[in-house]
Amino acid sequence: MTKRSIRMHAEKTANQAFLNLIPLLQEDVGLIFTKGDLKQVNEEVAKYKVGAPARVGLVAPIDVVVPIGNTGVDPSQTSFSQVLNIPPKINKGTVEIVTPVELMKKGDKVVFSPVVLNLTENDLIEKFATGVSMVTALSLAISYLALAAAPHMLTNGYVLAVAAAPAEEEKKPEPDEESNDDMGFSLFDYFYLY
Repeated sequence: MTKRSIRMHAEKTANQAFLNLIPLLQEDVGLIFTKGDLKQVNEEVAKYKVGAPARVGLVAPIDVVVPIGNTGVDPSQTSFSQVLNIPPKINKGTVEIVTPVELMKKGDKVVFSPVVLNLTENDLIEKFATGVSMVTALSLAISYLALAAAPHMLTNGYVLAVAAAPAEEEKKPEPDEESNDDMGFSLFDYFYLY
């Protein structure tokens, strides 16, 4: 919208110098035109300055510090502070931060997406289970023994053994009639002794 306004103004006034501003208008940019004192305009704009959430890939414009104080969070959520290496203290049923913790310094690059803060324990367990199942599948595919694949390999081996057992019974040749002579004695030897 701003670029369109500049083009329209350049056409109306026949002043093509304004068109040089258009390539400079990248992302979120606001223009202020004034005939007044620039210092006063800057102070007025600073009054309405609002902080914006960090986005991945941006550079921190200021130091980000978690201050000392009560967080108002119940004690069941201390795992969040432990992930950020913030030593928590439980005081009167809420989590309290006892030492200020610097999360980022000015000029550091934001590396984690804010979505990471919304991860739950179930999400992490699901990701871990997915990884284990991939390792298991790979291990089974290449017949490599891994701890995750061991139960599956044992089950598969047992199933194959059970399936092969009836086939082996059928293949077993039936023994010929046994003769008593083969065993080293005969039933009739007793009568020939006299």
